[in-house]
Amino acid sequence: MKKKILAFGASNSSTSINKQLAKYASSQFKNATVDLVDLNDYEMPIYSIDREKKDGFPELAHDFYKKIGDADFLVISFAENNGNFSTAFKNILDWTSRINSKTFQEKPMLLLATSPGARGGSSVLDIAVKRMPFQGGIVKGSFSLPSFNENFDKEKGVISNGELRDQLLKIIDSIEI
Repeated sequence: MKKKILAFGASNSSTSINKQLAKYASSQFKNATVDLVDLNDYEMPIYSIDREKKDGFPELAHDFYKKIGDADFLVISFAENNGNFSTAFKNILDWTSRINSKTFQEKPMLLLATSPGARGGSSVLDIAVKRMPFQGGIVKGSFSLPSFNENFDKEKGVISNGELRDQLLKIIDSIEI
């Protein structure tokens, strides 16, 4: 039976390099179907306790939480904004964590990050690797792709740097889903 992977770039950019990396990485798992989602489809008002008390939870928060629940495995690639999560991802996390503080529902996950720079989103990836277990995620592996524009072939949708591609594939091969 094929496993269901939920994959997304934790960014609301229409040309998100992290969504491209999440798509590539999730496609490398054998015997799996991939649901690649766009965070723009889950845009909600900025979370506040006052808004929650007044209006309750947006339906999109429930929808996103259900997507996680329906998946067997998660692949998330984090955009780095000022060394941390993007506002788009953080807002979705804030809303869904109020539904259940264990937002990721004890799902195994592969965490990724990339950026145009040489550090490849390593600051946000470090934060995510430490934070996700508190949110109910079981981190099975992590990978940072530095210098996205030099190491990823956008036309083919693959990591073009053989050494970096092999590093990611080794991590993926070590994960049972």
